[in-house]
Amino acid sequence: MRHRNLTLFVLICLAFATVAWGREDRLINTGTAPAAEGKVTTNADRNGNTNVEVNVKHMATPQKLTPAKQDYLVWVQPRGKEAELLGALRVNSNLEGSMKATTPIKDFDIFITAEDNIKPDAPSSMVILRGSVERK
Repeated sequence: MRHRNLTLFVLICLAFATVAWGREDRLINTGTAPAAEGKVTTNADRNGNTNVEVNVKHMATPQKLTPAKQDYLVWVQPRGKEAELLGALRVNSNLEGSMKATTPIKDFDIFITAEDNIKPDAPSSMVILRGSVERK
């Protein structure tokens, strides 16, 4: 009986720790690069900011898109506001990529675009993956 209670306690603690430390959300493919898959993992840092980690796989290099592009960029867009550039996403020869960044925003849409240059004024309409993050 004691062993069972201890096991139950540990499982409950792990469940709460997972919720407190990190959250994983799937990114939705828009059809521009049909094989692309992605996820975004977020957690709060000690200052109340949101740590963001984006991981993708089966992502064609931007030069192989039609029309060809130069870079993949990750954007966050708070509800009702303009999109903000989070950073560049590099794809390796295995068609996988990742990037980490921090933002003060808690609730936002996140999306990956293919761009002609690394510092555009606004995101292009060529969205590859998109998702939403809600951290209360």
